[in-house]
Amino acid sequence: MSMRIVPELICSDLQNSLSFYCGLLGFQVRYARLEERFAFLDRAGAELMLEQPLSQDRLWPRAELCYPFGRGMNLEIGVTDAENLHGAVAAAGVTMFLPLETRWYRRDSDEIGVTQFAIQDPDGYLLRFSQALGTRSFAT
Repeated sequence: MSMRIVPELICSDLQNSLSFYCGLLGFQVRYARLEERFAFLDRAGAELMLEQPLSQDRLWPRAELCYPFGRGMNLEIGVTDAENLHGAVAAAGVTMFLPLETRWYRRDSDEIGVTQFAIQDPDGYLLRFSQALGTRSFAT
């Protein structure tokens, strides 16, 4: 088993979040414990967990949750269809946090290109969908 990180997002309404992630963004429920208001999702290898706490669950945040949840971070989700996904999200009326763009980011001696856009989920988590374009030489 390879090491990985899978974020678990606390949500205010699991069914609303499942509709957003699965119905709009193309995630699939890998497994769920609906009686515990929990679901494990996957979109072509991008995994995340959703949980609507029942009460003071053992992992419930100790501070009050206020919208937007997840302040201070964005989740980059690798995709192979950024333009198509962007079109579907825009057609659904979701506000773009970052409009569709192509960017080249400098590394040491090259640049990596991406087509990307960002939106917020129903609880305000910032999701950045990014399609790799490859690398190119960087002239110093």
